[in-house]
Order: sequence, then C-alpha cells, then structure tokens
Amino acid sequence: MFRASQARVFGRWLAGLAGGSTLLLAACTGSFSPGDFFSSPSQPGGPPQAGSAIGAGQVKVGLILPLSAGGNAGVAAQSMRNAAEMALAEFGSSDIQLLVRDDAGSAGGAQQAAQQVLDEGAEIILGPLFAHSVGPVGQLARSRGIPVIAFSTDANVAARGVYLLSFLPESDVERIVGYAVTQGKRSFAAAIPDNAYGTVVEAAFKQSVARRNARVVALERYPFDRAQIPGAVRSVGQAGGRVDAVFVPDGADSVPAVVQGLAAGGMDTRRVQLLGSGLWEDPQIFTNSALEGAWYAGPDSTGFRNFSARYRSRYGQDPARTASLAYDAVALMIALTKTQGAQRFSEEVLTNASGFTGIDGLFRFRPDGTNQRGLAVMRVSPTGGQIISPPPKSFGASGT
Repeated sequence: MFRASQARVFGRWLAGLAGGSTLLLAACTGSFSPGDFFSSPSQPGGPPQAGSAIGAGQVKVGLILPLSAGGNAGVAAQSMRNAAEMALAEFGSSDIQLLVRDDAGSAGGAQQAAQQVLDEGAEIILGPLFAHSVGPVGQLARSRGIPVIAFSTDANVAARGVYLLSFLPESDVERIVGYAVTQGKRSFAAAIPDNAYGTVVEAAFKQSVARRNARVVALERYPFDRAQIPGAVRSVGQAGGRVDAVFVPDGADSVPAVVQGLAAGGMDTRRVQLLGSGLWEDPQIFTNSALEGAWYAGPDSTGFRNFSARYRSRYGQDPARTASLAYDAVALMIALTKTQGAQRFSEEVLTNASGFTGIDGLFRFRPDGTNQRGLAVMRVSPTGGQIISPPPKSFGASGT
C-alpha cells in the first residue's frame, strides 16, 4: 500500500531540487500554448529519429515524444527529452532505463513506438504529447496491463490507466473563477480563442461560473489573426458596465490585442478585473502596463525558475515550458521504483489521494486519468507574477 508519508517523502525530495537556489531568473515560457498539443503539428518535420536509451537500470520505462516533428512540437519534445535525462542525472543512482522513441507527431508513429517499447519490456509509458496519439497508445498499453502517463492537455483522452501529467485548462479555469468569486466578482465576461483549446475553456468557464451561482454576461470567440481580434471582442467590451471581471485565457501573443479590443468597445479594464490563465506566466505579459493588476491562475513559478536555471546551465539554452512535465514524470518513476517494489506502477500507487510534489507543485492523478494540481493565483506586476492566493499545501482525502 502507498502511504501518505511516502508521498510526503517524495515531495520533500523533489521539492528540494525545485526550490534549491533562490536566484530569480526570468522563466522562458516560450510560445507554447496548451492548444498546440490538442492536434497534430502543422509544420512538416524531418526524418524520424532512431530510438535510444538513457540509463542502464533494470526497470524499463518508455518515453514517446514527437522529436522529429516540425515547429514548436519538435522543439518542445527535444526539451522534454533533455529534462528527462536531467532528472536521471540529478537523482543519482536509480534502477530506471528510459527507452526513448520518436513518434514524429503522428498517431501511427506513436502506436508503433508504443509497440516497440512494450516489446522491449517497458513497465510504464511516458507520453505521447498530442491528444490524437494518446488513444492508440493507451489502447495498446491497456491490452498488456501497462499504464500510460501522457502529456496531452486534452482531458477527453484521459481514461482509467491512461493518466495525464499536464496543465489541464479546466484546472486554471476552476481556480481563477473560484478565487474571483471569493473576492466579490459575480458578473463575468470572457473573450476566448476560437480553437480546440478555447472550446474546452469555454465549457469549463460556463460550468465553473454556474456552480458558484454567478453569471456570464457576455462571451465571444476570436480568430487566430491578431488583426481581427479587436473587432471580434468589441461586443464584450460594450458589456463593460455590467461585469465585474473579464476572462482572457490566451498567450502573450494575443492577450494585448484582446484587451485593446475590449477597451475600444468601452470597457474600463482598470475597473473591471482582468483574469487570465497559466499562459500569462510570460515576460511579455509582465511588461505590458495595460495588464498590470490582472489576476491569473497557475503553478507557483518559483520551482520552474530554479529548474530553468539548472537546465540552462546544463544545456546552454532555456527549456520549453513543458519540459518540467517530463522531469517530474521521470522523477516520479525513480521515486516509486525506490519505494514501492513490485507495486510501483499500480493503479493504487499512481492514484493515491495524497499526491506528489514536483517542479510545478502539488499534483495527483484521478482514477479517471485526469489530474488535479495545487495552483496559485498571481497578480501581474512589472517584476513578474506576485502570489495573492498561495497553492494548497495538501489535497483533501478524496482523490475523485
């Protein structure tokens, strides 16, 4: 049986590395959006990379990433591979061997990679990254009784035995709406990107507001083309006199144009509270004076800043924001292998209600494959995100 005390030991162990130095370095969040990993990469990549192994332990763990995919996907994948290697190096002696396979960003490639690592004796699979690849890998792994910890941000692909170690949009929404209501915000508006990520966020936003007996006064979706954004959200701005808070869950490339459109519609964004998601953890957000004082939900960035500094020292470049997920996944494999014996990757161990503490703070897997994270609420300031509501130090007894 996995005991809460063992979860706390792992948490202290991993948090020690996450906390480490107090040197404050700007975290390079890059241009990666959760929406990037709902669908296949849009840019062509190179030829698939040959499989490789990291470590020489007896416990084999598959790691499936789109290493040869084009654009952001390939960049993120290589950063995640580096982070996995870094975790093995930083935790010292372990009995883990990572079987690294390139899926090239395709469902077929992921299924083939999963077949390879399973045939080589993998006891668990980490990855893939894209939602469309998780299903085929999960189906194949479940037929062998092998669990999967994937990195997709699409909760629809989670299932029993297929767990998501990612930043789920639903978690950000629930945290920021919940906090806003405790601060007296009752009437909400939202401007949401018109993509797969936005569809998930919109549903979660409406549900979260309704659960708290608040109301959504205005909501619009806007296109990818930044030139069209101000016009698309103008009607939301016109509702400014009737709302307490407006939610803009997007990255730094789009948020300024959205806020400009809201102001053009007549919204006083100094009176109406701006709300964001974890995508706002970006230097471009902090240096934009129009966003100062806005609130956003996300993991406490201290752990990632320190991780980023160690990664930069090792590899000479900044990590992708998703790199910490690969680090935490491998660190978890090491800890469970050291403490849990033959039951190390069992459902009981992976879904224990106490959860684990990683680079990005407290997390736990639910039996349905989704996850719960202990998120903070931050206030945008010129010096970075300032915590105004800290993340929880522990979860409740229920893991559901």
